[in-house]
Amino acid sequence: MALLCEQRFYEIYGRDPEGLGFSPYRVCPIGAHSDHNLGKITGFAIDKGVHIAYRPKENGVIELTSLQFPKRAQWHIASVPDRKQNDWADYLRGATWALGKKRPLTTGLCGVIEGSLPIGGLSSSAAVTLAFLSALAGVNGIRLTPQELIDTAFDAEKNYVGVSVGKLDQSCEVLCKKDHLLYLDTLDGSFELIPVHPAMKPMKIAIFFSGLEHSLIGSKYNMRVDELRAGIYALQAISGMPYGKFEEANARHVPYEVYLQYKDRLPLPWARRCEHWYTEFQRVEQGAEAWRRGDITEYGRLSFESGRSSIVNWESGAPEQIRLYEIMRQTDGIYGGRFCGAGFKGCCMALIDPAFEESIVRSVSEAYLRDFPHLKDRFSVHITESADGAAM
Repeated sequence: MALLCEQRFYEIYGRDPEGLGFSPYRVCPIGAHSDHNLGKITGFAIDKGVHIAYRPKENGVIELTSLQFPKRAQWHIASVPDRKQNDWADYLRGATWALGKKRPLTTGLCGVIEGSLPIGGLSSSAAVTLAFLSALAGVNGIRLTPQELIDTAFDAEKNYVGVSVGKLDQSCEVLCKKDHLLYLDTLDGSFELIPVHPAMKPMKIAIFFSGLEHSLIGSKYNMRVDELRAGIYALQAISGMPYGKFEEANARHVPYEVYLQYKDRLPLPWARRCEHWYTEFQRVEQGAEAWRRGDITEYGRLSFESGRSSIVNWESGAPEQIRLYEIMRQTDGIYGGRFCGAGFKGCCMALIDPAFEESIVRSVSEAYLRDFPHLKDRFSVHITESADGAAM
């Protein structure tokens, strides 16, 4: 059965696409708001994501249509706009720019992009970038290693689009493996794929879309990262540690003991951001060990703790999203969960016992829509499973 993007491609161009690219969405049960300061993360790719149906264009033009957004986007591989255009295609202009710096590009493409879940919190920006990058590299005869794919997508989002991200999203969507937990250290890119323990209770991944669309651009995401960095910069100065430029300050380079000794001298917002980063680092390490021994109950508890810290210490989450999190905590059959993505609108994710799937969907939906009935036509629930990462 053809995907909608394949059908739409034929409607636009009168012929079938030559290629079909895919990148999964990702969830990060423990490790949020950490990678931009070289923390550790755990995560899964899921079996939903972004497809792109495409054909090469020998004239170097890139022409893209999205099933989620109006207006076709177009540019040339040799003349990517110097600045973002503030539309849905900025990530893909950035990807063209980032890949073109590394490898010669001679061929463009025409394509139609389709996301399989609502936008918001599943790192759809990284997924669409990776799917497009794979297609663009393919039509140009370029074979990217997994690390090159991660680094190029990261370069596009941080240095072209201007979001202060780390490499969590791209790494999960490339490196993950079905039925394994990705345990990644963003300091050096080292990672481990920890398999499901034979004695572990069964698990699926539920995605609860709040009905509110999510965007890192224009959200408080960059501000929160700056507040964390300001706290770290201050800790370096107060403690007598050497320090350089503000943008080089990094939580990974300031020991936890230094934070504990001097945290009371920080402005409260900065102290809270630091509190989240350091405690999340500990939760990731504890979570990886719990997963390794097959204790999904403990891993889930730590995920709930991560969500609470995101609300209290990182101060993220719209009221609707915070309510979703609270409902999840009160629902039987949910091991754990938290906001997806940066936590500014978007989704919540939950690790669930499949035996409770129907009751979880019913209970969460009823409780949420009782509080937010105006979101009835936009709220949705999606049951997914872990999946392999994107492949060239």
